[in-house]
Amino acid sequence: MAEDETSAGQESSPTLDVGPPTDRPRAGRLRAWLTHRPTGWSALVPVIALGAGLLFATSSATARGTDLRAESADLPGLIQEGTRENERAAQRVEVLREDIERLTSEAAPGSKRLREVEQRTTAVADEAGLVPATGEAVTVTLDDAHLDADEIPPGFTVNDVIVHQQDVQGVVNALWRGGAEAMQIMDQRVISTSAVRCVGNTLILQGRVYSPPFRITAVGDPDELQEALDEDPAVAVYRQYVAAVGLGYEVTVDEQRELPAFSGQTGLEYARAVPDER
Repeated sequence: MAEDETSAGQESSPTLDVGPPTDRPRAGRLRAWLTHRPTGWSALVPVIALGAGLLFATSSATARGTDLRAESADLPGLIQEGTRENERAAQRVEVLREDIERLTSEAAPGSKRLREVEQRTTAVADEAGLVPATGEAVTVTLDDAHLDADEIPPGFTVNDVIVHQQDVQGVVNALWRGGAEAMQIMDQRVISTSAVRCVGNTLILQGRVYSPPFRITAVGDPDELQEALDEDPAVAVYRQYVAAVGLGYEVTVDEQRELPAFSGQTGLEYARAVPDER
């Protein structure tokens, strides 16, 4: 009787055929793939990731563990260091020039060729600015207008209240026309190859950087030099801005002033003299 009840119980219990254990997950994945096929964007994701990785690797190799922006961010520091290096180089050049002159003088008595070269050099040294110049002098000082942005008069801009390259060059040209025998800008002697260049409100002269006020000193007759300044058109325009926005302009006279000799390179590096064919 127990066997019959057991058999009857077994026959009445439904049997579930679930199949192999892996059939259902595989089927689910298949349905997910059919309903969510890859799009163009999903195909680009690996490419974008690869490109980003290449950029990171390139940036790391270029920086070599340093800040790529550090060099550009410290531009004023680089300019100051370059100026100091130029000053040190000028001092070394002066020492070497003195050694050359000493050795030349020692060898000159026994060499006719060296004596001839020394005589020609001495004859043009004064005009070339290679010896100190002494005499009466006129000094012109140019300076920015010390105004805040809200103090600039109507109709003028920030560029109108700073000294520009053409202002310095105008004074230099006027002094030459006034008969200047020698000239110095800031602490450097000016020669035929000297070039006045300004970047913003800073002056670059022979590898050194200067901030205003800018001082231009010329040895010569003070009356003629001042007359040339008064009659120069470029200086006249600058003086109009002196009255309008307060640019600095001062002329002083020294009864005795010594300008140092030029100590830099005298040869032309990026230009050459062309003979006049007229």
